[in-house]
Amino acid sequence: MKKLLFFAVCLTALAACTGNKVSDAPGATMSDSLQRIVEQKENEINDIMGTLNDINDGLREISEAEGRVTLAKAGEGADSKQKIKEDIKFIQERMSQNRELLDKLRKQLRESTFKGDQLKRTMENLTRQLEQKDAELQKMREELDKKDIHISELDETISNLNTDVSNLKTDNAQKNSTINNQDRQLNTAWFVYGTKKELKEQGIIDGRRVLRGNFNKSYFTKIDIRVQKEIKLYSNKAEMKTSHPSSSYVLEKDAKGQYILRITDPQTFWSTSKYLVIEVR
Repeated sequence: MKKLLFFAVCLTALAACTGNKVSDAPGATMSDSLQRIVEQKENEINDIMGTLNDINDGLREISEAEGRVTLAKAGEGADSKQKIKEDIKFIQERMSQNRELLDKLRKQLRESTFKGDQLKRTMENLTRQLEQKDAELQKMREELDKKDIHISELDETISNLNTDVSNLKTDNAQKNSTINNQDRQLNTAWFVYGTKKELKEQGIIDGRRVLRGNFNKSYFTKIDIRVQKEIKLYSNKAEMKTSHPSSSYVLEKDAKGQYILRITDPQTFWSTSKYLVIEVR
């Protein structure tokens, strides 16, 4: 870049020297041919200077965009990723413009009367700078591609983990549902109390036989043995018709003299049968 500025200064000085030589020529007037030569040289210098300035501005803007990409790469999220893409797109467009300007400068120099080693070195330096920027752009694009791949792989991993978690939740829910159903079944029992006539009509008792044959199960009341441990019989006479360990319950009368069945050990009480039949009178 310093060489480019130095060359621009040299061209400006050359233009000034050319102008001075014309103005210092002896005589009051200058021939038309000499005037045209001077004007041609000045126009050539102005055109070359304009192209050099445009290339210089392009290289500066590319460097600034590269700096923004470097800062954005340190960030995270969709905004940073979008900014990187926008800056890389800008760099690509500016690089294309600079290549066109460099071709234009080559054409200008071929057609110009100015020749010399310094001019040749300036062109070589500009070409190297553009090639270097091309390499840097390619590297940035590769890094962005790798980052995109990494993000894509990370997203896929997270998605798989979320799927696994969802499957585990579903599996656990199904297992819990099965366990709860089994638990309810294990802790579900049925009881009925009634007169001998009522129980006989429902097929629950037949003489001395209890719960034999096709009895009416819908006549029973369903309970959770963990919750219901007391059954009011609303009678002053009660007889257990199903067999349950005597140590697991008591039959007591309330203040009105009516029997209440109190189950003191539910697990033991219901271990022999999940059906309870009580005859009342």
